[in-house]
Parts: sequence; C-alpha cells; structure tokens
Amino acid sequence: MPQDASSGDDRLVIAGQTLASRLFIGTAGYPNQQVMLDALAASAAEIVTASIRRINLAGEAETLIDLLGDRYRFLPNTAGCATVKDAVLTAQLGREVLQTNWVKLELIGDRETLYPDVAQLLEAAALLVADGFTVLPYCNDDPVTCRKLADLGCAAVMPLGSFIGSGGGIRNPATIELIATRSPVPVILDAGIGTASDAALAMELGCAGVLLNTAVAKAHAPVRMAAAMRQAVIAGYEARRAGRIPKRDYAEPSSPQLGLIGA
Repeated sequence: MPQDASSGDDRLVIAGQTLASRLFIGTAGYPNQQVMLDALAASAAEIVTASIRRINLAGEAETLIDLLGDRYRFLPNTAGCATVKDAVLTAQLGREVLQTNWVKLELIGDRETLYPDVAQLLEAAALLVADGFTVLPYCNDDPVTCRKLADLGCAAVMPLGSFIGSGGGIRNPATIELIATRSPVPVILDAGIGTASDAALAMELGCAGVLLNTAVAKAHAPVRMAAAMRQAVIAGYEARRAGRIPKRDYAEPSSPQLGLIGA
C-alpha cells in the first residue's frame, strides 16, 4: 500500500499539529451517506470539512458528528457567510459544538462567482485569531492577500484554483507557485479541482496540501475518484521533492552517440 505524501520525517504541520495526510476532503453533495463514508475512507484523509449550517446544533437525530467524529478530525467552515458578524458567530458556534478551535473561514463577496470579500475576510480573520481560533481562510489567488492573512496570524492560507465547484482546475498556476514559494505558512489549494491531474499539479507547484469536495462527490464513481485523488497528492508531492528535469526547446538523446553502428 503506498504511503501518504506526508509519511516519513517531512510531514504537514499546521498550528503545531502534525497531519497524517495532505488531502483534505469535504462531506457535501454525495449521492448517499454510504458513498460518502466509502469515499472518505478511500481518500485516506485525516481532516474532513463540513459547513456548520449542515450540523444539527440541537443534537436531534444522527449528525455528521455521530457518523464521523471518532474517525476524522473536523474542520468546520463558515460557508454561506457574507458578513464579518455572521462569519465570527458561525465560527464560535462551530467551536462550541465540535470542541475545536480550527475553522475554515469563508466570507463570500459575490454569490455568482463565490469569490471572497477580501476586506471583510481580513477583518474576520483578525477577530478570530484574537479569539484563539486556528484560522484557515479560503481566499483568492493573490500573493498580497495571502501574505496579509499570514501576517494576521492565520495558520495556513487556502487560495482558490478556480471557481468553487467548477472543476476548472488551476487557472493561474504561476500565481499559485508564487504564493507557495513566498508563504510563511502552509498553502492548501482550495476550490476548482476537477480531476487527479489538478491535484498533482497543485502539489508540484509547491502547495502543502489540497482541499476538494465536488470533484469526488459529483464524480461518476466517487469512491474510485477519492482513491485517485489520494494517489495524485502523493505523486505530485513526491515529484516536487524529486525535482523535475529542466524544460528544453530542443531534443536531447537519452542514449550516448558513442558506439553507434556505422559511427
């Protein structure tokens, strides 16, 4: 069985916590509950994300906490929030219910593109960091925004690859590589992953991990896709560590000319 990309001494560490996998996976949009459970298992992810709005805060009936709480680490998110007040309150509710100070901060500025509202995102991040949260903000693929979030004390930054749920892949690979190169905190690619090659590319560009949901949940065979995403993250990470050959504008034979018949 292949080891996860974080195996060995070079593991992913966020806010002092060492994680067993560099793949983060969501829990929404699966055809049914059993497919979700099987896909999560196939992904070998340690962290699963869930909108706090989808968790039954009243404690009635079976919840995601009952299904997954003893097997995975939850990363609650503030999906759907459009104001600082709503995002902070939602994060606080999630901390109370899930007993975790980790939060994926989403603060949407446009309902059509689901792009973040950067000004409000920075304000909410500052408030949550001051309140003791480990903040992982979903943000645009902008090196300046990512640096400001890191400077505020965010434990990681999560720039988008393309529109949420679009499967568009990484639209600006050079920008993602620049963010990963400069960031003082781990960079987790979030949003836009469509298939395994997108996840591998994110890791090759320097990301510390990949967060995805729709690419698995809406795949024709979610469990098979989840397994592919696991392998893609491993492959991309190991390829980056191995170091690719330089790109050339001309051919270079792999076998020496010396010894050719007739030479």
